[in-house]
Amino acid sequence: MSVFLQTDRLTLRAADDADVDHVLELHNDPEVMRYINGGQPISRETFVRETLPRFLRTFPCTGDRAFFIAQERDTEMFLGWFEFRPTADDSCATVELGYRLCRKAWARGLASEGARALIRKGFTELGVERVIADTMTVNARSRRVMEKAGLRHVRTFFEEWPDAIDGSEEGDVAYELTRSEWERQNGPTA
Repeated sequence: MSVFLQTDRLTLRAADDADVDHVLELHNDPEVMRYINGGQPISRETFVRETLPRFLRTFPCTGDRAFFIAQERDTEMFLGWFEFRPTADDSCATVELGYRLCRKAWARGLASEGARALIRKGFTELGVERVIADTMTVNARSRRVMEKAGLRHVRTFFEEWPDAIDGSEEGDVAYELTRSEWERQNGPTA
């Protein structure tokens, strides 16, 4: 198991082929996927063909993957995944933060804990200058995680989606946190 980082309650490790069943189950929970695709199921074939390659991709700027399986630290129980993905192949200057946790992990502060740990690692070890994230405007839980992790709302935007889902008419929101903002809150990284 390639551990990327640990917190008091979480282990984040690189995703691998053995995670397919757990992640597929997560992606087929209609409540988990409510603000992603309206809760529509995804087939194993589609997951393996379209999603798994993104999970297994290594980025040159980090030498690591961008998707990390979240496990309960004490029990190693699967809780979901976090994304900390460079927006460019050759630079870690800007990374996108994402997370998707099982319902059993909701309302326990685990998403905020994992997000804060990834941000700290990004700013202190990986040369990250800016963390970005977005979600649907109506996804209050995800917005709260972003805010607890220190990100601030920077804009609301509207995109054309092939299949509208409940709440999409209110648009999406973008959040960000820069290294200098983080250092003002947490002290310098050097």
